[in-house]
Amino acid sequence: MRRAWCWALAVALVASACAGLQLGREFPSPDTAQIKVNVTDKAGLLAFFGEPYQVGIDSGDQTWRWFYAQRSASSTITKDLTVRFNSNGTVKSYSFTSNFPEDMRKFR
Repeated sequence: MRRAWCWALAVALVASACAGLQLGREFPSPDTAQIKVNVTDKAGLLAFFGEPYQVGIDSGDQTWRWFYAQRSASSTITKDLTVRFNSNGTVKSYSFTSNFPEDMRKFR
C-alpha cells in the first residue's frame, strides 16, 4: 500500500512539474503601429518590450529576439518577435509570430 502511494505521489509531482513549464520572458504582443521601419530605435523597443531574450547577427545586421513559451499538460503556446537593425540602430525589419489565442484573433 505504501509503495503504491509513493508511486502515485511521484507521478503527480512529475506531471505537475511538466504542466507549468515556461521558456523565455513574457512580453507584450506588438500592435502593427508600434514598430515602424527606419523610425523605431533600440531604446523604444527596450521601453516597450524589455530586454531581449537573445541577440545575434543576421547577414551582418544586429538582431534582437524576444521569445516566450508556455507548456501545459494539453498544449504549448509560443510567441516570437525578431527585430533586425540598420547600422544607425533603427529597425530594418521585424517579424512577429504567435499562437496565443488573443494574437490568433487579433492577426487573423
